[in-house]
Amino acid sequence: MCHYCGCRQIPLIRDFIAEHEEISALGAKAVRELGRGEVDLAQADVDRMRDLLASHWRGEEDGVFVAMAAADELYADYIRPLEDEHRELGAFLAGIDLRRPEDVARFTRELDDLAEHIVREEDGLFPATLVTLSGPEWDASIAAWEAAHPGRTLRTD
Repeated sequence: MCHYCGCRQIPLIRDFIAEHEEISALGAKAVRELGRGEVDLAQADVDRMRDLLASHWRGEEDGVFVAMAAADELYADYIRPLEDEHRELGAFLAGIDLRRPEDVARFTRELDDLAEHIVREEDGLFPATLVTLSGPEWDASIAAWEAAHPGRTLRTD
């Protein structure tokens, strides 16, 4: 992950990154639990991960993704595969059964793919928001994040 552009100082981007970290940690925890035979604990963590991803993706897609895609067709082309990956992973996680070895194997592959996906957002798209989005676009993106996270507001510290 980059730390040079300053996008982590923007509350919305900082909170998207914090969600990436929480989701990734849950996935890694589930893999460790599976290694110890703790399937029920792993399933609970995957279920939590799925729920967090749903609100995270909604916040991204309804906010920053919309604003960036509207700003330039190059961004729209960059974003489309990210959205496709959201759908594919969401569909898999909706039916995952960690008692099936094939689901466990795919889950570990999906975590690797998710790590690459996160890099494309954090090192590609998020830094570009700094030079692309205007005040009203940031406001709309923040409103989309808040709509996807009922009862929560962005941290401003």
